[in-house]
Amino acid sequence: MPVKPTEQEDEYFARLEFERQRKALDEREARAADDERRRALAVVLGRCPKCGAELIPVPYRGIELDKCSRCQGVWLDFGELDQVVTEDTGLFGSVRRIFS
Repeated sequence: MPVKPTEQEDEYFARLEFERQRKALDEREARAADDERRRALAVVLGRCPKCGAELIPVPYRGIELDKCSRCQGVWLDFGELDQVVTEDTGLFGSVRRIFS
């Protein structure tokens, strides 16, 4: 005759399953955070954060902007937007107001 699990056994195994799932979630979140960190470091390492291609410095109005060699994206370092946009009119002025 089969023995039915007790309520305590059910609770014990449910707790074990919960802990297993929580540990798996923590590991996925840690991997996602590590991937995000690597993507952020790509800029520091001279790589495009969008596609990973090499960034080429391009002089513009006395500052160096970073332009992607593959996707042609333009990346600004901290404070460069303020240097590029001196007026508060037009498209660049609107972008500056949004990000300031």
